[in-house]
Amino acid sequence: MNAPIIVTAVLGRSEQAALDALRREHYPPERNVLPAHLTLFHHLPPSVEDELKRRLSEATRGVRAPAAKAAGLMSLGRGVAVKIESPGLAAIRRELCEAFAGLLMPQDAGGWRPHVTIQNKVAPSMAKLLMAALTKEFRPREVEIAGLASWWYRGGPWEPLSRHMFA
Repeated sequence: MNAPIIVTAVLGRSEQAALDALRREHYPPERNVLPAHLTLFHHLPPSVEDELKRRLSEATRGVRAPAAKAAGLMSLGRGVAVKIESPGLAAIRRELCEAFAGLLMPQDAGGWRPHVTIQNKVAPSMAKLLMAALTKEFRPREVEIAGLASWWYRGGPWEPLSRHMFA
């Protein structure tokens, strides 16, 4: 039961469907075992489970969802992601970083580049082609952040731990 915890934003239904479709189309099928997701934390220790749930509830219960937008595309070198901008979501993440400061892994303690990966683990040349193709049709747009979720990571697809929806 000593699995790390992942924290993500819950995307609105239409955004989730659109990003899942892009992911199905461009992500290597053998590696595409998760729906599209916007990760806030990659690895929190299991010991923070109760405190994390409390803080996620406080951040969402009775609170309007933070404004967010798909602002552009981001090269991952061997993949492509949709860059997400949300000052409100960034503020929530900062508060969680402060709360769990001594427990964060380097990946979570460093700078946060919010994004939803739609292609990864491909040859750089394939990623460049997709980036060029998607750039032609990409238009910035509002994105609904419906809530926050936490997940157990046990080596395979993530197992749900908790969901906390905005008002």
